[in-house]
Amino acid sequence: MARAGKKHSGAAESSRRSSLEKMLDILDLFEEERLRWTPEQMMARLGCTRSTLYRYLRVLSNVGLVTALPDIGYTLGPRIAELDYEMRSSDPLITNGRPLLLALVKEIAGVGLLCRFYRDRVLCVHQEASSDAIRSAYDRGRAMPVARGAASRMILAHLKTVRLSLLYSSQSREFSQVGLGDTLEQVQANLLRIRKQGYCLSRGEVTPGVVGIAAPVFDSEREIIGSLSITVADAGINERRRRFLIDRIVFSAEVLTNAMRRTGTG
Repeated sequence: MARAGKKHSGAAESSRRSSLEKMLDILDLFEEERLRWTPEQMMARLGCTRSTLYRYLRVLSNVGLVTALPDIGYTLGPRIAELDYEMRSSDPLITNGRPLLLALVKEIAGVGLLCRFYRDRVLCVHQEASSDAIRSAYDRGRAMPVARGAASRMILAHLKTVRLSLLYSSQSREFSQVGLGDTLEQVQANLLRIRKQGYCLSRGEVTPGVVGIAAPVFDSEREIIGSLSITVADAGINERRRRFLIDRIVFSAEVLTNAMRRTGTG
């Protein structure tokens, strides 16, 4: 009886979703683990009829968001690349942050990252590098582990309690694995310490043999929008060098925050 009630509730919730929301579910299918989908695979995953699916695919294909390829199925379309170019040209986090990253990696051999919090993930939106010896595993557009590495953890430290609680409930194992705590209370206490010190430093959590240092970036309403970070070789970093790197990252992030405030954009 309870199962039937639950099924009925789920069906009712699904029926309340708009056609636009259901159509956007198709775009959410395309992730790094799977970038090609046949209509049959889509129907099985989304639970929709063939006629409904083809109606949605026709709309998405007409605007270039998906493309059909013979014997392969559907992939993301050229409009995605066009939108990516427009984002790189218009996103104030990128346009204001790019020269700061260029200046950083010119002075410090390493990889500079601008990361943004998006839904339930942290995304690299821009990268600059000055050393072939250091490679970032997270190029532009690739989602990063939400609790692993300085760039992600700096953002976590500034999330509101409700949002952090939702993330923890779905990814508690990852929080525990990186030493943030085995309970939500422990995680909050550790993140509070990071927030108070104004930066986050991690060693080898995402890429072995490197140190990541990140500082927060806020929008015009002082809400966390992302982080600015640099990844450098771990070898040879003494206390004086560590302090220098921290000061440069914190200063650059503050400059970027001030620029975001002047644009009045988040």
